[in-house]
Amino acid sequence: MALTVLLLTAALGCQEQEREQKPEPPARTGDPAPQGRDARFTLVASGDVLPHSSVIRQANADAGGRGYDFRPMLAGVEPVVGRADLAICHMETVYGADGDYSGYPLFRSPPEVAAGLAATGYDACSTASNHTLDAGAAGIQRTLDALDRAGVRHAGSARTATEAKTPTLLRAGPAKVAHLSYTYGTNGIPLPEDGPWSVNLIDRDRILADARAARKAGADVVVLSLHWGSEWQDAPDAQQLRLSQELTAARTDGRPAIDLILGTHAHVPQAYEKVNGTWVVYGMGDQIAGSMVNHSGVHDPRGNESTIGRFTFAPPAEPGGRWKVEKAEFVPQWFDTGSHRVVNLNERQDQSVVRDRIRQVVLSRGAAEDGLVMGK
Repeated sequence: MALTVLLLTAALGCQEQEREQKPEPPARTGDPAPQGRDARFTLVASGDVLPHSSVIRQANADAGGRGYDFRPMLAGVEPVVGRADLAICHMETVYGADGDYSGYPLFRSPPEVAAGLAATGYDACSTASNHTLDAGAAGIQRTLDALDRAGVRHAGSARTATEAKTPTLLRAGPAKVAHLSYTYGTNGIPLPEDGPWSVNLIDRDRILADARAARKAGADVVVLSLHWGSEWQDAPDAQQLRLSQELTAARTDGRPAIDLILGTHAHVPQAYEKVNGTWVVYGMGDQIAGSMVNHSGVHDPRGNESTIGRFTFAPPAEPGGRWKVEKAEFVPQWFDTGSHRVVNLNERQDQSVVRDRIRQVVLSRGAAEDGLVMGK
């Protein structure tokens, strides 16, 4: 009973207001990154994919009642995601099987989510979240298997100890990008005794050790996804501020250990900030979620607002130097819970108030002075 209470309390921020009641490819290493203008690449990243019951019902309706189709929900951002050299999502939930699908508080999403993400243009997803153990080790297995079948790489959870220790290396144009992913916790669900490596938990020393191992494995750029922060809080909390300082200050062979930090979990958009010369997105918000209820028990429209971060990396002037972000952008998004569609707010003038609120939050820690702009 105590565990049940803990689960419900810790997961409350993910509650929806109901409108009705292939084996992992080996890490790739190789030649030094090419130089010159053609060596640039763009990386985009987006927030939590959190399919509540209403979202699952809509995916079934979009499939004509035969299965589940998540592609129509995401079609509005496909032009942004599909044009990137590397696109990263956050798959907050695990997958169920044989029609056993559910929303809050213990999520089991249809595995067809993976195909929808792939069709939109996502290359990889972070999978470490407070819901990663909602269905135990079997849920992790089903989720990673489905992502593999869809051709979407993943980081943050694992099926074996070997997989947990293997860096996820991705190709972005000419560069090799390591993707790391960690969560603050698992809603009180203990790690499996026979699989303590199943989910990566946030630990500064562990993160830096993994980042250095990824460099050794050939990564030109190290991208870190963190499921962290305080739900429903626009501003980053003390842990986010402390960790961002410590992680971006760390060095490996004379260059930063981490090149970009991508935050999820808070359910609302949070600020972007350049910390020690490295871009940190404290929270991107929820890309897909039902109509959300905050900790006060009332509907909170911020739970359906989010951003896509887009970063253009340029190669180092000298071999062994740092790939630098030469252009940083954010694209404001909104999940319309009436139509169940992700909307690029640059294309919806009737939602200019929502767009402007997101922009104000994103720029609240001085990112504009460091060059962050709102992209199309």
